[in-house]
Amino acid sequence: MRWYGDYLRWLYRSGRPNLLARVQNWLSARAFAAGIMPSRVAAVGIRGRRSGRLIWFPIVLTEFEGRRYVVSMLGEKVNWVRNLAAADGRAILRHGRRETVRLVPVEPESRAPILWHYLQLAPGARPHIPVRRDAPIAEFERIAPDYPVFRIASGR
Repeated sequence: MRWYGDYLRWLYRSGRPNLLARVQNWLSARAFAAGIMPSRVAAVGIRGRRSGRLIWFPIVLTEFEGRRYVVSMLGEKVNWVRNLAAADGRAILRHGRRETVRLVPVEPESRAPILWHYLQLAPGARPHIPVRRDAPIAEFERIAPDYPVFRIASGR
């Protein structure tokens, strides 16, 4: 399955999605928002910091200790993370129903177990995160500062 990992890295080789990745993300976000996929996937909408438009993209929801989380598989320098900061954490989550949420940053020292759970659920993220999914938690602690994690809180 090395070819699959190479393909997934190619989709984001510049740190941003190429045209094919943008089309796949658009289609996935539509399907996830409709709620026709497993409950661990959803679409999140965040206002663009420049355009002001609501931009939708697919995500994998990770549960840990009774809370839900979102992870940036490409790190902190991606547009959705920057847009989220400009929107003060406000976002819309859709999986069959629409939910106004606030995505609250998790401190790096608390991210490792959440990242571990995320890699168990998100095969598409595995080629982008430089740790094997069966690695010891210490390996996740080493990379945690580079991969933003957000706790999903009520938007009200």
